Amino acid sequence: MSDKTAKSELAKLNFEDALAKLEELVAQMEEGNLPLDQMIACFEQGARLTSLCRGKLDKLEKKIEILTRDDGAAGEWEDFDESSERKDASLNPKPVPAAASDNQNKYDDNLLF
Repeated sequence: MSDKTAKSELAKLNFEDALAKLEELVAQMEEGNLPLDQMIACFEQGARLTSLCRGKLDKLEKKIEILTRDDGAAGEWEDFDESSERKDASLNPKPVPAAASDNQNKYDDNLLF
């Protein structure tokens, strides 16, 4: 299988299938019975699968951040757009005003329970 074909086949995998393939590769490699060339090939495929899984998780994490920040009030799911300005939602969290946190701490000290 060529490198381009392998990459296109990997891109079609969902997260669960990619993770299962990765776990299968790790088990084969941990047995220690593979020749060196095959071990390196498994390692390379594992690295591609790891990258694929990480990318899918990052994309879903950003989607969740957008949904929770917007509180899901609109009730609509939108596919994450990498070019969107909203992609930096996790990088620029909204700061809590100092006055609000100071008032809360002032009253918390007076609670008995």
